[in-house]
Amino acid sequence: MTTMADVARRAGVSVATVSHVLNETRPVRPDTRAAVLGAIDELGYTHNTLARSLVTSRTRSIGLAVSAISNPYFTEILQGVEAGALEAGYSLLIADPHDDPRHERKVAQLLHERRVDGMIVAPSAEPAELVEYLLRREVPTVFLDRLVGDGHDQVCAESTGPVRQLVEHLADLGHTRIGLVAGLPGLSTTTERVQGYREGLRARGLPFAPELLAGGNSEAEGAQDATRHLLAAPEPPTAIITANNAMTIGALQALRAMGLQVPGDIALACFDDFSWADLFTPRLTAIAQPSKDIGAAAVRLLLERLEEPDRPPRTIRLPCTFVHRTSCGCAASAPATPPAAPPVAQERNRTP
Repeated sequence: MTTMADVARRAGVSVATVSHVLNETRPVRPDTRAAVLGAIDELGYTHNTLARSLVTSRTRSIGLAVSAISNPYFTEILQGVEAGALEAGYSLLIADPHDDPRHERKVAQLLHERRVDGMIVAPSAEPAELVEYLLRREVPTVFLDRLVGDGHDQVCAESTGPVRQLVEHLADLGHTRIGLVAGLPGLSTTTERVQGYREGLRARGLPFAPELLAGGNSEAEGAQDATRHLLAAPEPPTAIITANNAMTIGALQALRAMGLQVPGDIALACFDDFSWADLFTPRLTAIAQPSKDIGAAAVRLLLERLEEPDRPPRTIRLPCTFVHRTSCGCAASAPATPPAAPPVAQERNRTP
């Protein structure tokens, strides 16, 4: 088996220099670094990261707990996390908590027992047990997509402003009865998107009608039921907003089953864009979240926490983009309205 000493002899340097190159513990001259890397490649040396972890108490691994990994939104977040971790020399351990408050604490414990250096977690609607576990054991953690209150590192997209923009856009097209298929109760994203819905109605002088707000539980099947409920109202909506991509699919399925055409019979706009939204007929007007950027920002925030354990916690919100297509009832050539948020991330420092 090739050893670090073999690499040092081939490169003509000390073992300590090889260690500094591998572990990035001290700057090394470019020509020396190139010689070491050349020797490593020539000899086929494999660095023993396990042995290093015993010395440094670091495994250079990150635990990622995200539900519904098959969802295109979370798949893109995973890609952003993976790219950021790989660039920093970290590996990922991935688990799906299934949005179950009891299961997510077990998932966190399993990842912790595998000695990950920190975790990135998309919490459930009832994360109290999870948060308590992580705080008690002082596990460096970044919460992703859904906020859990002040005093934590968190990364998410803006939700309130973009939904308000969808409401205002539909109202400007003449709709006065606008329905919302909302997400799972208890999630910060659900609360903020309902808030944006109500703000949009208020901004256009439209009353809030409780019968036009239906819960879809953030899933396609729930959205089917919610859509049918909305359209059974004495004065049904002429436009519907869905609060995530899974519920958009459910709403479309319900509308098709009812024989209704979009946008001819009812307009539709959605929060969450996905790669094939442009292939639907009609093409879906949507709010696009910066999914990969959210994942990458979560990795950066976690690495900063590992380097500076005592710094104040931060909440980072990234802006979304309004993607103007035809399901809202506009012509395909209609110009897009202004962005839903400023073109820079909003970052807030938090103190526990």
